[in-house]
This record gives sequence, C-alpha cells and structure tokens, in this order.
Amino acid sequence: MKQKPTLLILAAGIGSRYGGLKQLDAVGPSGEAIIDYSIYDALQAGFGKVVFLIRKDLEDAFRERFGKILEGKAEVAFAYQELDMLPEGYTVPEGREKPWGTGHAVWCARNHIDGPFAVINADDFYGRDAYKTLAEAMQNNNRDHIMVAYHLKNTLSKHGHVSRGVCTTDDEGYLVDVEEHTKIFLKDGSVVFENNGELQELDSDLPVSMNFWGFLPSYFDWLDRYFTEFLDQHGEELKSEYFIPTVVNHLISSGQERVKVLTSNAQWFGVTYREDKEEVMQRIAALTERGVYPAKLWR
Repeated sequence: MKQKPTLLILAAGIGSRYGGLKQLDAVGPSGEAIIDYSIYDALQAGFGKVVFLIRKDLEDAFRERFGKILEGKAEVAFAYQELDMLPEGYTVPEGREKPWGTGHAVWCARNHIDGPFAVINADDFYGRDAYKTLAEAMQNNNRDHIMVAYHLKNTLSKHGHVSRGVCTTDDEGYLVDVEEHTKIFLKDGSVVFENNGELQELDSDLPVSMNFWGFLPSYFDWLDRYFTEFLDQHGEELKSEYFIPTVVNHLISSGQERVKVLTSNAQWFGVTYREDKEEVMQRIAALTERGVYPAKLWR
C-alpha cells in the first residue's frame, strides 16, 4: 500500500492585515475555522498525517484546538517557524522582525515529513474537489511535483490588494514559471498590479498559485540548497522573503524535475482582510445548507 500523503498547513502568519489570529477565527456554524474545513476535506480525500507549521507562542492554542479532534483520525505533528531558525553559520541581521517567507516555513517542517506532502495556507478555503484531485494525482505519481491552480479573478479580495503567483504552463500542462506579484487588486472593473509604482493590467483568467502544492520528498533537497544561496544574496535585507515558487522555478530551470499543473472545479475563498470574513461565513453557510458539510464538522 502506498504511503498516504501528509498535509502541511502553514499557520505561523501574524495576520497584520487581518488584525488578529485569523488561523483559528470562527467562520462555520459550530465555531469552525477555515483550517477545520481544510483538514476535514484532506482526510476525506485520503491524507493520513497533518503537520501544523506554527509559531511557538501558538502551540498551546493549536494543541488544545486539534489534539482531541484529530485523535484516532490522523497522525499529528507540530513544527515551528521562528526568525532565528536558519542553516548553520547564518544569523539574523539586526533590525529584521519577521521570518523569511513560505519557503522558509516549509524548510522548518522538513524533519516532520518523510513522504509525499501537500502544502496549504491556513486561511485559504480550497474546496473538497481540489483535495480529491491532488490526492489522486499524488497517489498515482512518483515522478513529478504538482500544483493546483485557480483563475486569478476567483482569488481576489474586495477589500485590498493580494499576493499571487502568476503561472505559465507548456502545452502538456507542466509549469514553466511562477512570477510572484505582491500587490494585485481590482480597479474600475479590471485586475491590476503595482509594478515599480506603475499599474499594469492582468488577464483575469490567468492561472495563479494559491500555495496549494503537492511535493515529493526531493523538494526538501532543493529547498535546503537554495535557501543558503538565497541567504548569501539577500540575507542582510530586512524584508527579503524566500518564497515556495522561488525554489520551484529553480528546479524547473534545472531541467531535473517537473511540476504538473492541475485545475480544480472547487471554489476558493479566503480571509486576507477582516472585511472578508462575512463573505466567507456566507459561503460556508451555503455549503452547509446544501449538505456538503455537516452543521457540526467534528463529532
């Protein structure tokens, strides 16, 4: 029997734009957070282990919330992302306040994962179909990494700018490039992003990465290798970030590994800003009314 994939949940964010601990903020009818629905959908799809990537100061809250809920349902582990968790020989520059981004977050979880794994954001609702699509592909694949893509127009917030990885694929559906745009927003009915102080329009149907990846264990080798290169080049910058797509682009350009891009019919939504919460609650309520989820998720 093939090893069940692991779900790695990136939940160490501070939530400065949201204004609170949005990872555990209630949006479901019985107090469920988005993260509850992610875990529920992943277990339904065949995942066997959940790794929470958190800050150490969040450990008690996460253990209290998920310890009993997941007992007997999945193996659980906790990994930590802290500013000073760096490869040997590297130190934090004076004045830096935040950790080093999503690539650093996955790197911090490397000792808790020994097989194929998916990576998600704690505050994004990806939809059950997306987990099924990814799990099936991971079970039938031992050669390629995987990414689940969404249309850009379906991933925006009405309340401010967002960051998205805009994807380019080849004729066979393999990823060619992911270009990170950090300030995408709606303006006069069009999707635009800010580039060096100027606004440029984007095609609203572009496939974008929502940080929903399926990786083989070999990804950690690349992650470790390019993290030291990143720190050599950008380690003294106070706000530099080591993104997951940075590593993906390296492994693609090397020609040694590939990333298959999958599409999903699932709905994506999330809570970047506090104003997004009401819409998320309405969407989850509608899914509950349709019977997609029980009114009380964990029994």
